[in-house]
Amino acid sequence: MTTTHEYDVVIVGAGGAGMRAALESSQRARTAVLTKLYPTRSHTGAAQGGMAAALSNVEDDNAEWHMFDTIKGGDYLVDQDAAEILCNEAVDAVLDLEKMGLPFNRTEDGHIDQRRFGGHTRNHGEAPVRRACYAADRTGHMILQTLYQQCVKQEVEFYNEYYVLDLLLTEDPQAAAAGGEVAVAGVVAYELATGEIHTFRAKSVIFATGGAGKIFKTTSNAHTLTGDGMGIALRAGLPLEDMEFFQFHPTGLAGLGILLSEAARGEGAILRNSTGERFMERYAPTIKDLAPRDMVSRAMWTEVREGRGCGPHKDYVLLDLTHLEPAHIDAKLPDITEFARTYLGIEPYTDPIPVFPTAHYAMGGIPTNVTGQVLRNNTDTINGLYAAGECACVSVHGANRLGTNSLLDINVFGRRAGIAAAEYALATEAAPELPADAAAAVAGLVETLRKTTSVTGAESVAVLRRELQETMDRNVQVFRTAETLAEATAVIASVKERYASIAIHDRGQKYNTDLLEAIELGFLIDLAQLVVAGALAREESRGGHYREDFPTRDDAGFMKHTMAYATADGVRLDYKPVVVTRYPPMERKY
Repeated sequence: MTTTHEYDVVIVGAGGAGMRAALESSQRARTAVLTKLYPTRSHTGAAQGGMAAALSNVEDDNAEWHMFDTIKGGDYLVDQDAAEILCNEAVDAVLDLEKMGLPFNRTEDGHIDQRRFGGHTRNHGEAPVRRACYAADRTGHMILQTLYQQCVKQEVEFYNEYYVLDLLLTEDPQAAAAGGEVAVAGVVAYELATGEIHTFRAKSVIFATGGAGKIFKTTSNAHTLTGDGMGIALRAGLPLEDMEFFQFHPTGLAGLGILLSEAARGEGAILRNSTGERFMERYAPTIKDLAPRDMVSRAMWTEVREGRGCGPHKDYVLLDLTHLEPAHIDAKLPDITEFARTYLGIEPYTDPIPVFPTAHYAMGGIPTNVTGQVLRNNTDTINGLYAAGECACVSVHGANRLGTNSLLDINVFGRRAGIAAAEYALATEAAPELPADAAAAVAGLVETLRKTTSVTGAESVAVLRRELQETMDRNVQVFRTAETLAEATAVIASVKERYASIAIHDRGQKYNTDLLEAIELGFLIDLAQLVVAGALAREESRGGHYREDFPTRDDAGFMKHTMAYATADGVRLDYKPVVVTRYPPMERKY
């Protein structure tokens, strides 16, 4: 059974980007938000440390310095026109949230307080600056709750636990004639509570589906971050941009990957090796522990490789808060310290915390312009299709995202996408007609998987997922070589071939998590292939992508964005230039 709905704007995803878009869109056009989770369970709520904006509440600061840090931090792969928008609109983005009621920490005179974060400096790298606006170490949680309250107040229509599985376009983007127009017609979703298929016809669609950290085993990402939106776009014939650039956050709890925010180092915590040395002084003499995340992660790995790791297996380093006052820790870092106590049995007042890099953030994603409109190649857009947040790549993060720029990104470009999508819908007389068999692909996928059993299918979803994640951890993490990437390529190809023979055990209609995980695995496999293919072709080191066999940055050969397409013959790579306006590439010292 298929139910059809019709809206002006459909937003897929109810995290920070999706709900910020919904607040703008729903003021202008009839809007629906589809989400496979209840909105306040979205992963924006896991973001801890802060949201960057040059408010100058605590120290002198300005948007130009913020822009420079964003570009330099992204190892010059940032599109500078987008970075300028991000930083110029940052102050209003924070003040908008304040007016909505977000309880930011305050200075003694009542202004929004700010603290230091990695890679954020004053005067073009002179010294660290206090730029991160924060609500203790629960900033993402507060943003998510605030935006949801505003959406409820504004009577935004939510379809909770609706898993979008297909994107409906008027024409295959790659089959369209050069310069020919392609438009969005809607999406198809699977209702988890009933097993029914729903078709949503719309003039505009916004993808805000989050990241894909679950391609790795050790990750700070929730189990639901399986790259669904990226995978749907890829299967619809769209390219994904810069997928080889994945950020590994330095301070995941050792062995678990659970995130300890950079806010700890922003408040004065120090990374130490087995000798007690503050080793970041050797790698980044000016800003030390607050260097960009890619640099800190490589430094930690290097300390372990060279025998200065801690613990019985010498496989982690220590995050030391013991020199900070307990009252200060409790006021500024309550969640971080509770995580250490709960998951490792460590008392942060008196003992350093074991930490090691964890897969954290995808810099790449669905390519967009600065209004959030999705590109179908290097230059042409799709009418009515938009994307924002971690699933998108407007390329404000380049090769390495600065901490606190993600919460800023979802608010600035979520807002822009919501406005643009609604304005396009209002200017469009009617959405394109849906094909008669609009839901056929999704219905076929669901029924095929539901009919498999352990008898007819020989492969386990859990086994294949584990093999995929382990090869990504082993071969495509902080350090990469042609040899490790070739091994990952072979393993992923094997997993993809065996995926055709998977079996699930639950054949029910309602809340079939077996079915859900099988579909998610398909997206993870597709995206892992793109990450590895892009990394193998990029024979240089830049930001989060570090090739030990090509250890230097190659601006002559690779100052360009990777555009990856899925074809019947495998991954096809194309490239497009980086937008450089004010800051040409220079040496990246801190």
